[in-house]
Amino acid sequence: MEDAGVQAASAIGVIMNFVFHLIKSIGIINDSTLVAQFEDGIFKIYDVRQMVASCPDFEKLIEDQNLFRKVRVEGSGFGIVWDDYYDLSCNEIWENGTTIKTQFDNLIAFSDATELWGLNESTLRKAVSYGKLKVGYDVCNFGKQWVITKDAMVREYGQPNQKEHGLMAAEKAYGYLED
Repeated sequence: MEDAGVQAASAIGVIMNFVFHLIKSIGIINDSTLVAQFEDGIFKIYDVRQMVASCPDFEKLIEDQNLFRKVRVEGSGFGIVWDDYYDLSCNEIWENGTTIKTQFDNLIAFSDATELWGLNESTLRKAVSYGKLKVGYDVCNFGKQWVITKDAMVREYGQPNQKEHGLMAAEKAYGYLED
């Protein structure tokens, strides 16, 4: 019989091999279609009707528009929920949604970029003040909110560590890692 430590390690191993594409926001396009913005700035359209084939209960979401309009992002971004019964995982939408181009593609808030790349927000602010990141080209601010292009982040800091980011978020959500 396995002890609790081995069982916990096995649970972490499963999480360690899984990348989460966390959802930042969710919107409604029409009576069955959603648009999800992911933390990395990618937008995907997802038609809930595709779930009806594997889970006929999802038909109720399409029939009951009051319920459908209650969609919201689950607290940590691991999925979306309508009520205690209906939900979808972030990776269901990522894998089966259709990527769309928007005017906001590749724009990432400083706070999200620093989390994805494992940096401190002051690192980006210093890069702007030293001229490493160009205002109006790489970065822009709207009131108190700074945004940066994904291209500038990749150019200056390399690819984000999505696996590590997903692992840390999963560990926090499931209590394996403390904040």
